[in-house]
Parts: sequence; C-alpha cells; structure tokens
Amino acid sequence: MSKLSLRDSVLVLTLIPTVLIGLVLGGYFTINRYVELEQILKQQGTSLANTLAMTVEQPLAERDKARLHRVITTTHNQHGNFVNSIALFNEDNQLLLTSNYHNDFDQLHYRGNVTELHATEIVQYLDRYIIFAPVKLQQQPAADWQNAHTRTTAVLMIELSKDQAIIGQQQALLFSGAIIMVALLLSAFVSTRLSRMFSTPLSHLLLATDKLLEGKTKIGVDQPMQGEFDLLREGLITISEKMVLQRDEMQKHIDQATCDYRETLEQYETQNIQLNIAKKEAQVANRVKSDFLAKMSHELRTPLNGVIGFTRQLYKTPLNKHQKDYLDTIELSANSLLTIISDILDFSKLEAGAMELESIQFQLRDAVNEVMTLLAPSAYEKQLELSIAINRQVPDNLVGDPTRFKQVLINLISNAIKFTEKGSVKVDISHRLKGDSQTSLLISVSDTGLGIAQEKQDTLFTPFAQADSSITRKFGGTGLGLIITKHIVEAMSGRITLNSAPGNGSCFTFNAIFNLPSRLFDDDLPTKPLENKRVLYFEPQEHTRNAVQAQLEDWAMQVTCCKNEEAFFEALEQEFKYDICVIGNMATVDDMQTVKAYIAQAREMADYLYLMVNTISHNMRESLIGSGADACISKPMHHRKLCDMLAAPYRLDHPSVSIDDTDLAHLPLKVLIADDNDANLKLLYTLLEEQVDTIDTAHNGAQAVSLCKSQKYDLIFMDIQMPIMDGITACRMIKESSLNDDTPIIAVTAHALTGEKEQLIKDGFNGYMTKPIDEDMLRQIICDYSPSLPPEKQKAQQPQVASIAPFESHLLDWELALQRAGNKPELALEMLDMLLQSVPETLGQLNESAQQEDTQTLLTVIHKFHGACCYTGVPTLKNLAETLETALKQSRDFDYIEPELLELIDELQHLERDSQAVSGPTLTH
Repeated sequence: MSKLSLRDSVLVLTLIPTVLIGLVLGGYFTINRYVELEQILKQQGTSLANTLAMTVEQPLAERDKARLHRVITTTHNQHGNFVNSIALFNEDNQLLLTSNYHNDFDQLHYRGNVTELHATEIVQYLDRYIIFAPVKLQQQPAADWQNAHTRTTAVLMIELSKDQAIIGQQQALLFSGAIIMVALLLSAFVSTRLSRMFSTPLSHLLLATDKLLEGKTKIGVDQPMQGEFDLLREGLITISEKMVLQRDEMQKHIDQATCDYRETLEQYETQNIQLNIAKKEAQVANRVKSDFLAKMSHELRTPLNGVIGFTRQLYKTPLNKHQKDYLDTIELSANSLLTIISDILDFSKLEAGAMELESIQFQLRDAVNEVMTLLAPSAYEKQLELSIAINRQVPDNLVGDPTRFKQVLINLISNAIKFTEKGSVKVDISHRLKGDSQTSLLISVSDTGLGIAQEKQDTLFTPFAQADSSITRKFGGTGLGLIITKHIVEAMSGRITLNSAPGNGSCFTFNAIFNLPSRLFDDDLPTKPLENKRVLYFEPQEHTRNAVQAQLEDWAMQVTCCKNEEAFFEALEQEFKYDICVIGNMATVDDMQTVKAYIAQAREMADYLYLMVNTISHNMRESLIGSGADACISKPMHHRKLCDMLAAPYRLDHPSVSIDDTDLAHLPLKVLIADDNDANLKLLYTLLEEQVDTIDTAHNGAQAVSLCKSQKYDLIFMDIQMPIMDGITACRMIKESSLNDDTPIIAVTAHALTGEKEQLIKDGFNGYMTKPIDEDMLRQIICDYSPSLPPEKQKAQQPQVASIAPFESHLLDWELALQRAGNKPELALEMLDMLLQSVPETLGQLNESAQQEDTQTLLTVIHKFHGACCYTGVPTLKNLAETLETALKQSRDFDYIEPELLELIDELQHLERDSQAVSGPTLTH
C-alpha cells in the first residue's frame, strides 16, 4: 500500500477527527432529544389523565352523562394534537363514554381488574401510548374510612399519538445532520487551505531537489519562503554550491587516479610475466620433488626390508632377555618406519599423478578375507569383536585393482581398531548394479570407539591431519592414511564419507565402481555335502551371528540360530540330534570354562562340534579341541575355511581337522606362587609341577617380596588377599625394587568384579586368573607370558579316572572335585581333607563376625573360604561364598547378607556332620 501525500494526510487528519466528533456529539444529543420527546409526551399524557380523572369524578358520581361528554369532548379538542381518543370505562370494564370511536378501539380496554387500579399506568400499543387513570369517589362511607385506597369506580383511558414526538425526533436528527455537514465543509475548507500552504513550497523544493540530482546548479528557488521552508530552501542552495566545488575536486582526483592506474597496470603486466615464469619453475621443482620422494621412498624400503628380515632371522638364534628386548624395539621401529615410507610413497605418487589403478580380475570375498585375517590379531589383543557381513547378492568376481581396494580396507579397519578400546568393529558390504557391465560396491566400517568431533571431521581428509594433533597424542601415525584412502576411492569413481560423534564411535562409508568380468572363476567350495544339513549355531554377537547365519543358509543348510544361553540350552533339549553344532565365543582366559561347559552340553546332541573364537592362539585352540570340539577356527568368518571345516567329515578326500596328540614337555621356567591358603597353594603347585621345572612358594606378600629380591623368576602367581602384606602391595614393591621388575605377575583371585579386574591391570599386574584353575587355563597363561617358546602340540585329554567319593553328602560333588584336581584322586582327597580341617575354625570366625556384625572381618574370612571351595567339589558352598563376597565388596549392610550367611553356616555344619559320620573328625587318605 502506497503512502499518503502530505496534502492527503492533512485532509485525513483534519476530517476524520471532525467526523468522529460530529457523529459522537450529534448522536448523543439526537438520542437525548429522542428520549426527551417521548418522556415529555408521557408526562403530558399522565398529567392530562390525572387532571381529567378528578374532573369526571363528580359528574360520574352524579351520573351526569351530558356533563361527562362535554368534559371529555372539550379536553379532546383542546389536546387534539397528541390525543387520539378519550374513553371512560366503569368498574365492570364496560365503555361508558368516548370522544372518538375507531377500528382499534376494542383493543384499548383495561386488561386488569378495575377495582385494583390505584395508580396511573402507561401501556404502549403499536405506535401509541395508552394511559389508564383510576377514577375514585372521595365521598367515602364511614365503613371505608380505614382503607388505604379509595375504591376505584371507573377507569379513564387516554390514547396518545406519537406523531408529534416522531416529527420532533426527525427534526432533531435533521438538525444534527445539518450541523455535522456544515462542520465537515468548514473543516474541508480549512484543511484544503492548510494543505496548499504546505504543498506549494514543497513542490518547489522537490523540483529543486530533482535538479540537484540531475547535476544542475541553478535550482530556481531564489524567492523567499515562509518559516521552516525558507530554511530548507537555503539548505538546498548551500548543497548546490558545495556540489559544484566537490565536482571540480573530484574531477581532479579522477584525472590523478587514471594516471596512477595506467602506471600500476604496466607494473601488473610485468609481475604477471614474472609469476608465470615462477609458476612454471615451481611446477618443475614440484615434479622433481615428487619424483625424488617416490624414488627415495622406494629405495629406502629395500634396506628396511633387510633390517626386518634379518631381525626375524636373529630371533631364531639363542638370545638372552635383553637381546630379545632390543630386537623387539628394532623390529617395532623398522615396521613403523616402513609404514611411514609406504604412506609417503603413495602420497608422492598421488602428487606426481603417477598412481595408476590396475584392472585385473579378482574375487572380492578372498580379498576381504586377506584383510580381515591380517588385522584380526590387533582386534583380539584388545578383545574387540571384529566381524564382516557381505550381502549374498554381492558378486564375488570383479575387475579392478584388488591391491588398492585392500589398502583402503586396511587403512579404515586398522584406524577403527586403533581408536576403539572396547566393543566391536563391523564391516558391511552391499552393492548396486550399474547396467550389465558394472557394479557399485558400498562398504561401511563402523566402530564403537572414541568418535570424532564435528569441527575436526573436515580436516581428516587433508594431508598430515589427525583428529588429535597434540604432541602427546595417544595414537600415532603420519596423517596420510585417510588422504591416500580418499584419493584411491576417488580414483575408483567413488566417494568416502564420515558419520561420527564424540563417545558414539565412527562410521566410514565409501563406494567404488568395479567392472563385471565376462568369464567367472570356478567356485570350488565343497558346498554340495552341506545341503540340508541340520546346524545348531550359537553366537552372542549380533553382527557376526547374522553374517554367519546368512552364509550357512546360502549353502542350503537348515540353521537353528541361538543368541543367548537360554535359547542354546533350549535347542539342545530337542528330541532330534543335530548334524553340526557351531559355537562362537570371545574365548578369553576367563571364558574357557564357559566354552568347555558349552562343549560338554552340546557334544552328545551333535555329530560334529566346531568353534569360532576371537583368538589366534594355537595353544588355546588346542585346549578347546582337547575339551571335545572337533575343530576350531578364528573369527572373523572366513567363508572358505568355514566351508572346508564343516564339509570335511562329509568328503571322501577330507583333510584332518584335528591336531595330533603329543606329550607336553616341561618348560625351563622358574615360577613363584604366593598364597596364604594351603589348599590353593597345594593345588597350584601340583598343576605347575607337571609343566615347569622349578617352583617356589610364599605364604604371604612379604615372603614373596623377600624372595623376589634375591632370586629371578620367569613367572609369578600372586593371591590378592593375604595376611601381613596383600598381593597388590607386594606386586607394587616387586615392580619397584627387586630383581623381577619386568617379570609377569598374574593375579590369582577366587572372585573379582568387572571393575576390579581392570583395576588389577592398572595396579601393575600383567594378567589375572580366576579360581577354580584347571590345567588348560594354567597352560594358556604360561604360554602367553612365558619368555620360552610354548610346546608345539597339546597333549591329549586325559581319561576320567574312576574314584569313589569318601562320604555321601548332598554338598559334595566328587566328579567336580576330581576335575578341579586335574583328575588326581589323591590330590582331590587331600584338598577336601584340608577344607574339612578348616571348617571348625571357619564356623567360629563366621559366628563371631555375625554376632559383632563386622563386615570387614567377614569379607576376609569369606574370601579365604571361597578360594578353598574352588577346588574341593562343593559347588553349593562355593556359590554361597561367591554371593556373600560380591555383596560385601559392594558394601551391602549386614541385614542384606544375613540370610545367605546363616545358610552358609548351616551348610558347613551339615558338611561337617556328613564327613564325621564316615571318617571321624578328618578324612584319611
């Protein structure tokens, strides 16, 4: 909407208030006049009715009708301008006399009881007012003297016409309208004159302004003006004069600037020629530099490969501990330098434009398996779940550069493993066909690691950039991996993206275009024998489970998939027997007993039982095979190895999937055991005696520290809670001041919470081992931490020795006791005897601590008793002790643990009675 001009604004601002005020005042006075005329009419009618009622009282009492008629007629004639008719009705509401009888006269009767009318009433009928006035006889008899009202003998009716009032109202309305119109005309005249006073000088000033804009110096406002307009006129004249001066000054500057610009342009032309020469020289120098780096990086790899190769050869010669440490440092440094040189070589090729992609036919799944096999040990060291899922629709035969494709995968997956402390690293591969000759692979590498802040993500794909660029950064590297990866992906006609947030991990996604070959490789996988085989598959990790299940179903196998123990045990309760059972597990030292329990449960319900574990440890896999598994392979899923393993029993030419049994030789090791519990010390000594040459024992931490100051050990097993000095203090002192500052120290504890295990590593322990300890777990610990080479083969599983329990008790599981004692009846009996000898003392300590509600003392007693229960085949007592120890470590109050404590005391008393009923106070052996 356009703005109003000054003239229009003056008119609007003048007329609108005038109209509003006129309308308000005219309306107000007109309404008042309207109401006033009606009130006057009513007052006149009422006054006339009351006067006439008193006048007709006497003639009515004398029944003088002629006189009544004369009075009414005379009154009507005198007030005919507003009276239509006058009538008189008797007390029965019958007409006695009227001055004017008309058509609507029958509607003018009084509607009420005449005798009850004591005051004048006004009723509006159509456009008339009807006034009813009572006529009373003042000559009252004595009997009516006490009444408040004289009896009404007749009703006088006067019909008033509103015509005169309406005419007066109309006159008032016309008069108000006339006044308003006069005011409007007067206001319009004044506003018009006022607007002309402003508009005329303003038009001259606007015209002068337009001339100024056009650059004219004569603006034609020489005549004086009134008031402020004259000030504006003088201002415009001043502006005009200054514009003339500025125009002359500006022209001088323009001339000078033009001259300077011509000189500058000549200088720029000279500089551009020099810059072009310098640019060509820089490009030549850059190519020379890139060629030099590429050649030097290649030349440096040759001597480095020699250093690494001869270092590995030197490992095979007899070495002392210090020499081995030096070689470890040399190999680590050489490998790090080789990685840096390889990155610089690739980056130099990219800069020099010398990197060309090959175009050869390869198999996608084999290429991915090579990468996963190479990087799996790094993931296993951090106990990460490394898994790969390739959509079954993705073609396996492709044409492209497999070496560069694997380089991209290695960079992304190794970064994911490096920056992930716990959780998983997942690789997913899908595809989208691009016509009949090409396919676009979509690969995502996701982890549960540290994550990358948004402000640092954009710099990751630049040379020498890292998410943490500080000097003290935890993770090293050249910062070239991602930029090289980006260039390789772009060379494959793809694009790489990152989705990450701090604390939520990262997901790198890239796509690459590959050609489809005209001739396919023959798939030599032995999948035919696996068709319709019934498979029970147990895997807690969802991503691995889905990938393996999809692969098995692609081989036409009938898969029953279990994601937890409950589903696994429920599947084992089926009436039929499975052809194959596959169990997936992390297979850490702590999980070995659990895996063995799975093997024992599933062994009888499947013809063949296989394991997929997160380890490359030969000894651990042999240990699991010795527990009843037919074969064991490492994760992540390698489709060829998995197919060969599953199909081996069904092939006539199948290779053996087990390992030959050989005896295990003693290792030339010197081991120290520190434990205050005689039973634990005895069992650990017996198990180690079959595996190592020399064993020393200590009953507390102080003795262990004293021995470590005078003797050098290859391995130390340290209990945590001991008198005089606990295991944590002893470990710290051994590391700080003894001959065994670099000796691996293994924490041995009957029960440790999740947080306590990590804290033990922080306190200086190299590892931990939970009770009960069996031979396989102990052998794995020795192989992992021993400086000597582990034995080549695992000995065969020993047959179960038949032995009779020393006494009958619902608390004693003799088969479990034999298993915990390494299948040695004499040792099992000795361990049980030591436990029974400690029962009276334990009962006394438990009762005393319970009476005093001393939870600290109670924790010490329970921990020691828990350790003894681990090897003696008393699972009920062990579970009670474990429950109590967990609650006490969580600082539960005494009321919380009291039911389990009383149950433990009762069960100890039952065990003591059962043993004494057969063999007296203690067992004999």
